[in-house]
Amino acid sequence: MSSTHPGTPWPLGSSLTSRGVNFSVAAPAADRMELLLFEHGSSRSPQRVIELDCRKHRSGDYWHVEVEGLGEGCCYGYRAFGPLAPGAHGFQPSKVLLDPAARAITGWDVYDRLLASGPSTNAHACLKAMVTEREAFDFQAHPRPRNSWQRTVIYELHVGSFTNRADSGVEEARRGTYLGLIEKLPYLQELGITAIELLPVFAFDPADAPPGRDNVWGYSPLSWFTPHAGYVKEPDPLKTRQEFRALVAACHDAGIEVLLDVVYNHTTEGNRNGPILSWRGFADLIYYHQGEDGDYLDVSGCGNSIAANQPISTQLILESMRCWALELGVDGFRFDLGIALSRGEGLKPLDHPPLFEAIEADPVLSDLKLVSEPWDCGGLYRLEDFPARRIGTWNGHFRDGLRRFWKGDDHSTWTLAQRFKGSPDLYRNKTAALGRSVNLITAHDGFTLADLVSYNRKHNLANGEDNRDGENHNNSWNHGVEGPSSDARLIALRRRQQRNLLSTLLLARGVPMLLMGDEVGRSQGGNNNSWCQDSPISWMIWNQDQCDLDLQLFLKRLLALRRALPQLFNPLTAPRETVSKHPHEQGDIWRQWHGVELSKPDWAEWSRTLATSLHMGSRGALLWMGFNAYEKGMSYELPVPASPWMRVIDTSLPSDKDFPAQPVPFTGVDIPLESRSFVLLLAREEASNLSL
Repeated sequence: MSSTHPGTPWPLGSSLTSRGVNFSVAAPAADRMELLLFEHGSSRSPQRVIELDCRKHRSGDYWHVEVEGLGEGCCYGYRAFGPLAPGAHGFQPSKVLLDPAARAITGWDVYDRLLASGPSTNAHACLKAMVTEREAFDFQAHPRPRNSWQRTVIYELHVGSFTNRADSGVEEARRGTYLGLIEKLPYLQELGITAIELLPVFAFDPADAPPGRDNVWGYSPLSWFTPHAGYVKEPDPLKTRQEFRALVAACHDAGIEVLLDVVYNHTTEGNRNGPILSWRGFADLIYYHQGEDGDYLDVSGCGNSIAANQPISTQLILESMRCWALELGVDGFRFDLGIALSRGEGLKPLDHPPLFEAIEADPVLSDLKLVSEPWDCGGLYRLEDFPARRIGTWNGHFRDGLRRFWKGDDHSTWTLAQRFKGSPDLYRNKTAALGRSVNLITAHDGFTLADLVSYNRKHNLANGEDNRDGENHNNSWNHGVEGPSSDARLIALRRRQQRNLLSTLLLARGVPMLLMGDEVGRSQGGNNNSWCQDSPISWMIWNQDQCDLDLQLFLKRLLALRRALPQLFNPLTAPRETVSKHPHEQGDIWRQWHGVELSKPDWAEWSRTLATSLHMGSRGALLWMGFNAYEKGMSYELPVPASPWMRVIDTSLPSDKDFPAQPVPFTGVDIPLESRSFVLLLAREEASNLSL
């Protein structure tokens, strides 16, 4: 039998040594620990049990041991012993526990989630951690793209759903995998995408769902370190990391950054009656927020909330981020319900949360793109005052403001202007710095763009919850008919509205995010919560007969326009605003707002129309944009251009003319703006820089 040595508390998890493997795990309140070694992932009992002596195998809060003769592929788990506190908190040594820092997981063929709850043993039906390499990502061969925030365009997608269809063009064995996504990178490049944001790829339990359904999105993690095995071509835990690395390397080679939607705010262990799989068995009183009655406090909507204010939780999350950033090569993170991580004792919001301070002080993480949701399910919403300097936020107000304006709601015109120029009203009258506000109209959670203009209400019966799940306040509009229609005029209006929304999103100041499939009119049949739908409802569409290819071309040209003229559409410094027609600064770009008459915007509650222009000193206007959400067309007075006007976009025109490859000359001092349409004019000197 191989010898054991005291080992070291660092690094966390299992790591290869010159003699074998070092194991380390946190269990502050345990008085005894066992390391269980299994012959293979399907083993129904341990091959060897190593008892850890607190006198030589413990340093502070960490238990550790080095075992000679072991190597990569070794399967293991733990049993933790100690007091069982009131409320069923504490230790359940009948449960085999998964290492919270495991970088590979096996045992899925024998795993039974139900046996992880209750008093009975689960040794014969448990998941096991697997020892694997910790090689650094090869940044020399595949350097980070390091795209600036000014030029960043994010595309949110689900790894499985993106290539699951047979008509995706992806080899059958690779559909729905990391490697399958590689085959579609040219598609994303051609669109003009600079970053993909992957829905959770942390290992998750598909059985963490009500009976008869699967957890498809993966928003209840089983591990913060292991890539999800459901997205690999070969079911070999040791190759999972390699295939994920291959995806990141290919993205870097294509100039595309990889951002992960990470779930550190809760886990798959649910409430105190949930399964004991990992965190709960080692230190549930430390990892989870607790109430006075012994229940877990829940601001995630999933039964528990991680106490990120606790040093051990902070350390584990930091180590997870370093794993994905340094070993697997990702370029940034988007924190699901991230503001929940700022809560302290009793869920009190903290202005200086330990986790965010540690992230911002960590040199290893200093060059990553960091974004967060600024809200949680406990009602906390911190946008401008998000308690971290380097972490940007999803701007939900941007989404709601644009939807309400193009829907034709009252009190929406002034809000549109604020969102379009960078939401200064939300950031203490200062335009949000680039990277601070991620602008969006749609995301995985809610209607797709096509459904946003086709449904007044959600249609989630396929989810099996009698249509109770999903958001009820969508600011959507079906334009007179619920769902699909054969009315040509209605179809044309809906398509125009999609172009209006996309134009406003992509020409506004800030970092835009697009939802998978919006560019081709992907519909989910009105389902606004497809979390359990591994079906055509949530899959990307590739069949050109089902795709709106005109919309796709429109979006490509929008992104090319934004890329060609960042100083106009997404400047590093926001243009100042003035009502004066003769500003003193000759070299400055400045903005004016207009109604149907110059310099007379209508901010009344009933207003449905607005225009804006950008000027360079006293040379004349460089750009004019008109937004008309009114049911009737209007005629607008135009400012004097710096050079003759060229019409770039007019969404009221047919698809082949609404955004032509070459801008069209426009003459006249007034311009008609049709009902529910958007128009962009550029001075000829600016339009000459375009290559669409």
